[in-house]
Amino acid sequence: MSTATDAATVAIVGPGAIGTTVAAALHQAGRTPLLCGRTPRSELILEDGERRITVPGPVRNDPGQIDGTVDIVFLAVKATQTEAAAGWLAALCGPDTVVCVLQNGVEQMEQVARHAPKSPNTSNSPGARIIPAVVWFPAQGQPDGSVRLRGEARLSLPDTQAAHVVAEALRGTLCAVDVTANFQTLAWRKLLQNAVAGLMALTHRRAGMFARPDIATLAIAYLQECLAVARAEGAQLGDETPEEILAKFQAAPADMGTSILADRQAGRPLEWDIRNGVIARRARAHGIATPISDIVVPLLAAASDGPG
Repeated sequence: MSTATDAATVAIVGPGAIGTTVAAALHQAGRTPLLCGRTPRSELILEDGERRITVPGPVRNDPGQIDGTVDIVFLAVKATQTEAAAGWLAALCGPDTVVCVLQNGVEQMEQVARHAPKSPNTSNSPGARIIPAVVWFPAQGQPDGSVRLRGEARLSLPDTQAAHVVAEALRGTLCAVDVTANFQTLAWRKLLQNAVAGLMALTHRRAGMFARPDIATLAIAYLQECLAVARAEGAQLGDETPEEILAKFQAAPADMGTSILADRQAGRPLEWDIRNGVIARRARAHGIATPISDIVVPLLAAASDGPG
């Protein structure tokens, strides 16, 4: 680890399940980040198998409390909360800050750039360097406020200079980082996984539901529809991808949840557009029929936004 990296300042915006995992990884390696969120807390706790990692706070809940910019921001709020996080980005980001977006979907760059501070030299370019990430690990909030990590923590990043800054900050931690030139394909593969998980939100059921033959058949049909769109967008995914994604759900613990299910059960807005709606939108641009999306997306939208 270089001296420059050791001195790097890091902030986590959104200390939920994903943010807590990354914060714990940094803290355990001696790089405790600044914690920023909506709710003040004295500490964060990650349960990783037999390990219990406590990240000291406080969790700041007022961007006005920030007295300077940082080198790296991990933006871990839900996509539905990005606009509300604009104040944190304004307070934390300087012209050289790297913002690593730990959000679902394939539109992180466009979504976050709308709310990032602009460079003083141009009104069109964000002052911060924004990079998307694919988050591969399942982490779930627990009733006591802790977070349970249910798999190996791993991120995939595009092969850019800014991504290497993030990879270096996480080097040697419990969160592995893959920097890849094939990022678009990985991002779309994860999007397919997230899209079919939307069925869990509609049924209020966890991963065990995919053991049902009827749900498995529906999941494969939906994933094949999504696969056609992903390929039209340039993702290099094989015919085996739907079966592989379904097998992953079927191999998971029956009580494994997903963030969109947790939001549905808590009555929070759902990330339906960036996880499911985007596939239907991109399909229309390519002239691809999406009969299953045409049913799933309106149901998720209504479950999220009402009325009724």
